[in-house]
Amino acid sequence: MIVEQPAGNFEDKYNSKNPISARLVANFLRTFETMAERSGVREVYEVGCGEGELIARLAQTGFTVRGSDVAREAIAEALVRHPELEGRIEVAPLQQLSAARDSAPLVVCCEVLEHIDDPEEALDVLVELAKPYLLASVPREPLWRALNMSRLKYVENFGNTPGHVNHWSSRSFVAFLERRFEVIAVSRPLPWTMVLAKSRSAPQASE
Repeated sequence: MIVEQPAGNFEDKYNSKNPISARLVANFLRTFETMAERSGVREVYEVGCGEGELIARLAQTGFTVRGSDVAREAIAEALVRHPELEGRIEVAPLQQLSAARDSAPLVVCCEVLEHIDDPEEALDVLVELAKPYLLASVPREPLWRALNMSRLKYVENFGNTPGHVNHWSSRSFVAFLERRFEVIAVSRPLPWTMVLAKSRSAPQASE
């Protein structure tokens, strides 16, 4: 039996009023859009789409988009913010996604893997979905926790954001993905690590 992965913390970073946070997120989004374009494909499935900000941005630039999130409230919020995503996103845990129905030339999985109890299982699912590209990001550790501590956030947990159960440095995240993917590009928009990778099972001619 599949057990639904609990949703992570919800923080509306895309509409933060804090000028520093807004600048960091703007850089994240620019990097994300650049990496998505670098894949050279135009069809995207986002795993853990949350409030829909990332795929809505891609849709505005001509990508065909679909996605899902484990949290029903996140999907509801996404449809309020981006009604054009109606019929394109749904409630579904990562573990229940299937290659037959949910695969895409580019799979996006940003700010999700740090919340997953079994990241190896998640990686197995992602390699089946990515036909052939994966664009993934996670908080860059230990920088992420250090920045939280510097602003006196989550001090009792040494800066660990609630719901983060996995912690990767840039090097360790790349090494984690390289178990199943060929890494194409790595970027480090402060304070994240973002990777564009290609399934090792993909034919070379599709590159």
